[in-house]
Amino acid sequence: MTIGVSHGGGSNILTAAAPSDEALVGTVNGVVRIVRGAAGWTETERTLEGNHIHALVQDPKSGVWFCGVEHGGIYASDDDGHSWEKRDVGVTAQDIYSLSVAEVNGATRVFAGTEPAHLYVSDDLGLTWSEKPALHAQETGEWRFPAPPHVAHLKHISFHPDDTGVVYASIEQGGLYRSDDGGDSFTEIPGMYNDVHRLVSNPADPNRMFVTGGMGLWLSRDYGSTWDNVFSRGSEYGGYPDQLVYKPSDPSYMLITAGQESPGAWNRNGTAETRISRSRDAGETWEVLQAPGLTDKFVPSVEAMTLEEAGGTVQVFAATSHGEVLWSEDGGESWQKAVSGLPPVSKGGHYHAFTSDPRR
Repeated sequence: MTIGVSHGGGSNILTAAAPSDEALVGTVNGVVRIVRGAAGWTETERTLEGNHIHALVQDPKSGVWFCGVEHGGIYASDDDGHSWEKRDVGVTAQDIYSLSVAEVNGATRVFAGTEPAHLYVSDDLGLTWSEKPALHAQETGEWRFPAPPHVAHLKHISFHPDDTGVVYASIEQGGLYRSDDGGDSFTEIPGMYNDVHRLVSNPADPNRMFVTGGMGLWLSRDYGSTWDNVFSRGSEYGGYPDQLVYKPSDPSYMLITAGQESPGAWNRNGTAETRISRSRDAGETWEVLQAPGLTDKFVPSVEAMTLEEAGGTVQVFAATSHGEVLWSEDGGESWQKAVSGLPPVSKGGHYHAFTSDPRR
């Protein structure tokens, strides 16, 4: 099995019969394949070079991969990512930030989020797309991203664990929105700062919902009616969290990545002061990982994280803006650098704070 590691890919919490030994990594210069052999992980292939990859996601039923490109539309692969073809007829906003796949009424539906913040869906594996205009109709003057060109984007798309007709749209910056009818209508979920990165629901208790964003981690215990700010700027866990994963067999076990401040501070300071933290009680309390192979408050930002549980093995892949993939095969107890020297993995221009050679 091949897994995907990308900033805006929706399927980053996985289960498998056996641990995967291949991964597709979305970078600022194409898709990089890494393979695990007797000597460890090595890079074996690059495709779609010259394209900044924001999102990778695979349809588990057909095996088709989808790739979202910054200012480049959507590509699909029928051969496990070895070759790609453009599949974005009907997608008028070509700056793709997020992709997700869900089974809706027994069939595959692919979702794509863009900048400006529009939502598109495909029911034929990407051959044609149509917009769900209700999301864009929600836009207000508060939907404004701080960095030029000051346009909000649909950063992440997620679903209710038991009902894929319930769709969550995380707008950076614009807030969190929920649709109860597959995207035909949306309502805002208030209660947290409007710089929303992603929503993750606890599958064992869907009333427990987590939002990572520009002002920390938010937790709802009542299906979004009320929210608590678990930690915020200046916290020992970092104040700018993004990636959040859990163990499928035990969703109380969670990992989160966070920089200390926003990307503007990374540019000024030359470091994100990133840390990876763990919760064993479903997000109520956290501890910064002090694990072998993992440096506390490291310079690059972790821009993508994928967790895969296969039997007793829990693999975690954390890809950085330095072009490294950190890897754990024991759920985060210990880490090693799987590969380095890749192009940066980055949402937008995050990597500019850390490298002068973005397309290596």
